[in-house]
Amino acid sequence: MASVDRTSKPSFTRALFLGNTHSELVMPYPLLAGDERTRVNALAGSAREYLTETYDPWKAEEQRWVGDDTIRDLGERGLLGLFVDEQYGGQGLSQTGYCRVMEEFGRVDGALAVVMGVHQSIGTKPIYLYGTDDQKARWLPDLAAGRKLAAFVLTEPNVGSDAYNLETWAERQSDGSWILNGEKRWIGNGSKDVLTVFARSDLGHVALVVEKGTEGLSTGPRFDTLGLRANNLQRVHFNNVRVPAENLLGEPGDGFRIAMNTLNNGRMSMGTSIAGGMKAFLDYTLEHADRREQFGRKLIDFEMVEEKVAWMNTQIYGLESMSYLTTGLVDRGDADFSLESAMTKVVASDVGWKALNKAFQVHGGTAFMSDHPLSKALRDFRIFPIFEGANDVMRAYVALNGVKGLSDALPDVRALTIGAPGKAIGVLAPYVADRVNRALRPEKLAGAHPSVAKQVSAVAEQVARLRDRAEAALRTHGKQVQEKQLVQKRLSDAASGIYAQVAVISRITAVIHRDGAPAAGAERAVAVDFCDRAARQVGREFRSLEVNSDAATNQLGKAVRQSNGYAFDL
Repeated sequence: MASVDRTSKPSFTRALFLGNTHSELVMPYPLLAGDERTRVNALAGSAREYLTETYDPWKAEEQRWVGDDTIRDLGERGLLGLFVDEQYGGQGLSQTGYCRVMEEFGRVDGALAVVMGVHQSIGTKPIYLYGTDDQKARWLPDLAAGRKLAAFVLTEPNVGSDAYNLETWAERQSDGSWILNGEKRWIGNGSKDVLTVFARSDLGHVALVVEKGTEGLSTGPRFDTLGLRANNLQRVHFNNVRVPAENLLGEPGDGFRIAMNTLNNGRMSMGTSIAGGMKAFLDYTLEHADRREQFGRKLIDFEMVEEKVAWMNTQIYGLESMSYLTTGLVDRGDADFSLESAMTKVVASDVGWKALNKAFQVHGGTAFMSDHPLSKALRDFRIFPIFEGANDVMRAYVALNGVKGLSDALPDVRALTIGAPGKAIGVLAPYVADRVNRALRPEKLAGAHPSVAKQVSAVAEQVARLRDRAEAALRTHGKQVQEKQLVQKRLSDAASGIYAQVAVISRITAVIHRDGAPAAGAERAVAVDFCDRAARQVGREFRSLEVNSDAATNQLGKAVRQSNGYAFDL
């Protein structure tokens, strides 16, 4: 029986909170090369051809489903089992290769990208990661071919971000089978074929595969959503559903870890799909701004329009760099990528939403018409900061994991007394020396190209400040730091900004080594612009940790709650 790997692995971001830069985890940048690059390009080209020549997102939205014919066609093109091993009918791509192809779907239709992601990134993935050989042989061939679709069944009416406290219950029977009872909601592909269901039991959390048609399994009524209307979002009900013993993934007690590890994997394809969407927004914007004239000039000639397209271009580069550095961590297999996955998801959904709004603004009233692609995207994209881990929760997750690692490394100076000076010196001397050393010689990213030395130095200083600001938060608030969500947000956003700069520096270094400095000149300009912008934002996050209006915000928040809304009349 397969089980969850509990081996402790190094984390680049946890190390950042300690003031360390583990260059070996992020250098060199994981560029695709050789046979896989050729295969990925071919699959991406096949997806692009189908999406531009055959698939109609407006028809899919009108019919409220991407279409069984679409699923069949994509399966025949090998696009529904991208990471599944070839022995089970898949393409056997790495996480990086899979996410490269997923960009194509995000570029054309958010709804189809979500259906594809639900099926592959989180629906099929638990079976791929934790299934036995027999379970893989049983389900993966049909899932890879598109003969069946998969779902990830976690969220409940009373359980969203707090996924540990599930109410769906699985009771183990004497023959090893399980009786499943409960209700799930907001389940993509919930009425389809192969459902990985998460529940609690006397033996801990479990992950059970339930197949369509099982007695006691029912779905509906379907949710009527604002956007992603071609995504079949369902309620799923379990009424004494008997699940065979051989349908258990992992071992009893592994269910929660299986769910979280699956989501960590799945968030990355969201990041690259959003990058694909941003590329489409930039294309729409350039086309419109070059065609539309006002005051006798093309829109693209106005500085405020030019600023928007420059910003979008730079942010796409940063998001791509961050996303594919993270997929590279997955492909390495020897690093903990959970924090990087969470940060990538937050950055992608936030920056994607901002890019969409900038594109919308350039189009003016044209984009406000219901038949415009940006109008559809506006409805589709709003869910991304919410699902697969709400951004507020992901920020808290990153910050608290980083602070916890730091707390384990700090001496307990509060326990020291003046009556034990020798003990105090013994504990504090190495700590003080380490702190002075970080301030004088902050650890730099090793192996970066000399042409980005300024950006490397800036990152080193930011890493040192992250350690200091995180330590200050820990010493100021102690265990109460768990309740200081505004502090957590700033620490998380600072760490994300640092990681994004590292990704860009690593990428441009690899590109310069591959193509030569002259050929990479334009790309280096974008990389430098991104790093400089990100560094300024990280600086703002650090300053707001020291100077802010949090106390006033807390008081005003309590006052608004007590008055039950706005309480002032003219």
